[in-house]
Amino acid sequence: MAQASIDPQTEVVTTNLDDLLTEGDHSGRPFNVIVGSNMGNRTLVFSVPMATFYEISEVANRGNLDAVPAHREMPIAQRRLDEPHAKKLAVFVLKGLVDALRRKIERAGRTIPDALRNIQKDLGSQPYISMQPVVANIRTCQFGGEGLRFVRSAGNITVYLSDKHVLWIIDGQHRRFALHLVFDFLKSVSINGRYPRKPVLYVPTDDAKREPTAEEVQVWASIFEIARTECSVVVETHLGLNFEQERQLFHDLNNLGKPVESSLVYEFDNSNPVNRFIKERLLGNDILKAKVVDTDSPHDWHKDEGVISRKDLIAINALLFLNRTTINGASPSDIHSKEDYGCHFWGAIGQIPHWGEPGAKKNTIAAQPVVLKALAKLAYDFGYGRDEDPSHLSKLLIAIEEGQIDFGHTNPMWRYFELSQEERDKECPGLKEAITPDAAGFNLDLGNFDAANQVMRFGAKHNDIQRHLGDMIRWKLGLPKRKALTKLQAELQQGKLTISA
Repeated sequence: MAQASIDPQTEVVTTNLDDLLTEGDHSGRPFNVIVGSNMGNRTLVFSVPMATFYEISEVANRGNLDAVPAHREMPIAQRRLDEPHAKKLAVFVLKGLVDALRRKIERAGRTIPDALRNIQKDLGSQPYISMQPVVANIRTCQFGGEGLRFVRSAGNITVYLSDKHVLWIIDGQHRRFALHLVFDFLKSVSINGRYPRKPVLYVPTDDAKREPTAEEVQVWASIFEIARTECSVVVETHLGLNFEQERQLFHDLNNLGKPVESSLVYEFDNSNPVNRFIKERLLGNDILKAKVVDTDSPHDWHKDEGVISRKDLIAINALLFLNRTTINGASPSDIHSKEDYGCHFWGAIGQIPHWGEPGAKKNTIAAQPVVLKALAKLAYDFGYGRDEDPSHLSKLLIAIEEGQIDFGHTNPMWRYFELSQEERDKECPGLKEAITPDAAGFNLDLGNFDAANQVMRFGAKHNDIQRHLGDMIRWKLGLPKRKALTKLQAELQQGKLTISA
């Protein structure tokens, strides 16, 4: 809803929403509103341009209150601002504004500039982008709105908000600060023709250090105009709450909601570039041999259908693309250039005998997620990490494809720590030097070999286990040891460190 345009001949001015009496004045800025009744409490719901919302709102956290002398004695009703979280929201808002410009150009029947296409590709896209309503409170009125000035005109209700009628944010302070970051970014690019260095909301993938081209500056200026004039924020405003009521509402809004299950998040979210890679490349092109399920794999291996859980698939790809344990914060630039590499990796995994087939866990250790994590970590190290070497990456992927690594349960390499010293020397000569832990006390218990059923079950400490499995595979293929081992091994040889299996 836009700011109101009032017809003075038909207006009805009042200080009481119940009676809408014909008296009052017109001081303050007019806003068309919908009068709500949230759990019987009167609220005003209205929509304002992003820039206007930031201007008329404030947050009662400690930092903001201390910054304004007149506010220092006010009670705190908000948590501390988390700037990294706000920055992520700022990128989200920027993505939405870029998409808004694209859709506006399409509606006008014009050609989308290449600069806009490239910016959207760098930021990433998703099927739909929207920001949830903000919840606020006007403190400078009586409970329920008594004392505010309202006008009924031609079926519309308008409220006049003066400078003293601040919208104190109850739920949405990070969205508000994100808008501040976005406007600063757009102003800097549009006016100065430069990408601000802090905070970094956008980085050109072709050259992270370059400044915007003339065409890009024009695109950003158009986005800035849309942000100021066409994109709005919906606000549900409570009326006359005291600080205890604000605090209670803040608690209820932030603690009573049920978090979405991670599997559902991964299935529904099409904005994360790793998720898009999985859906569009791996599943869309039938590269992934195993069926993806939203539940964890059954502990009873007799019921194994050769599936992979979505949670495990996400975790493996986080290592493969980002060298991290989570895909949160992944940017399109992190993924786009690596998609062929990712497809090659999963194509190689699909060549492992029995992988992705019913009963896979009983036939190959590669059906256990920790083994795939070890392989993904190796691929990243050789492809993009500190051990980067294209020839070593190629050697690893060829070895997986051509069966040069024995992923059978009975391969003594996998149960190295359960073997006697004599068995180690016989079955895996030289492996000891390749699997020296990063520090004394590291977990050397990879799991247990079930001799009766001839299966190797790895444990739950994946971070430690996948590191040792990676060292074993390096040794098997004659690939260099991890660089992190060098200093540690020297200290071990000098007797400065001791370990026990």
